[in-house]
Amino acid sequence: MIDTLAPVTLDELNDTAALQTRRDRKYVLTPDELDDLLAALPPARVLEIDGSRSFAYDSTYFDTPDLHAYRLSATRRRRRFKVRTRTYVDSGSCFVEVKTRAGRGTTVKERQPHDDADHLGVSRTFVSARLADAGAPPVPVLTPTLRSRYHRTTLLLDDARVTLDTGLVWDLLTPDGADPEAGPTVRRSATIGDRVVVETKTAAGSGPSSVDRLLWRAGHRPDRISKYATGLAVLLPGLPDAPWRRLVRRRLAMSLPNPTTTDLTSERTPS
Repeated sequence: MIDTLAPVTLDELNDTAALQTRRDRKYVLTPDELDDLLAALPPARVLEIDGSRSFAYDSTYFDTPDLHAYRLSATRRRRRFKVRTRTYVDSGSCFVEVKTRAGRGTTVKERQPHDDADHLGVSRTFVSARLADAGAPPVPVLTPTLRSRYHRTTLLLDDARVTLDTGLVWDLLTPDGADPEAGPTVRRSATIGDRVVVETKTAAGSGPSSVDRLLWRAGHRPDRISKYATGLAVLLPGLPDAPWRRLVRRRLAMSLPNPTTTDLTSERTPS
């Protein structure tokens, strides 16, 4: 189905729907559920760059040693935040990004070019300024905590930007304390297998998109899944996890084939 859609360029996508201040809704679907959605999709175009329509993303999230950003999210604090570097693997470009919460559940994302995915470096000044502007508490120490890796396809509709993320893998990171310039080491990993994370992004203050309404009519409701917080809750099960507990424990069946890899599969359960 994706192959039959008309293309849209990156410049046109950003001009039409950059949506740095937006309302996000996320859904975890099986491949069959995604096929049903795509079959009923309103007119849409797909991001295409140099003939490709699926792109590798690699994000490294930074937090304090006591996981302050995670705990703010776990307790649903209004002034919660995320700090990450995002690498577009296919092009090699990298940005540092700060995500904060504004009124009425909207997300504000601010970013600038960056040259080191594993360290904040000189971008710490940018991060501190963005957090201060958003009223977030000061965080003097931020270290790499979690990496997420996946492939993304982006659709542009008249009323939304929709992303389809596949092959999601989480890596739990530990900074190399002996050598601050070295990259972090991976302690443990988890994957959600063939499940697809669908995210609709609409302008702040707008209502649900046509894709949201299609999903609702099919019996889906937005899932509380965060590529940072849900991954950390899976890999460190002793953490408070109330916002994501149902998703992880009831719809993501977990097995441990070896001490360092966690495989997750999704099962939809009756409401």
